[in-house]
Amino acid sequence: MKNVTLSADADLIEQVRLVARAQHKTLNAVSREWLQQYAGQSGSAQEVDSLLKRLSHVRASRHFIRAEMNER
Repeated sequence: MKNVTLSADADLIEQVRLVARAQHKTLNAVSREWLQQYAGQSGSAQEVDSLLKRLSHVRASRHFIRAEMNER
């Protein structure tokens, strides 16, 4: 594990400490969770982009006739 130094307003840090304490967590644990969630957001965007590329052939505006909707 690597140490990172962050700077923030003293009041904000105290608020985060209080929330962490209420959740029986440390400030480090809360920070790690946030970093994991933040890093995961870009992965989700990449997954969505990949899915949209794979589905680019789908035409959402096309109207289907009843027979097509009932095909199995």
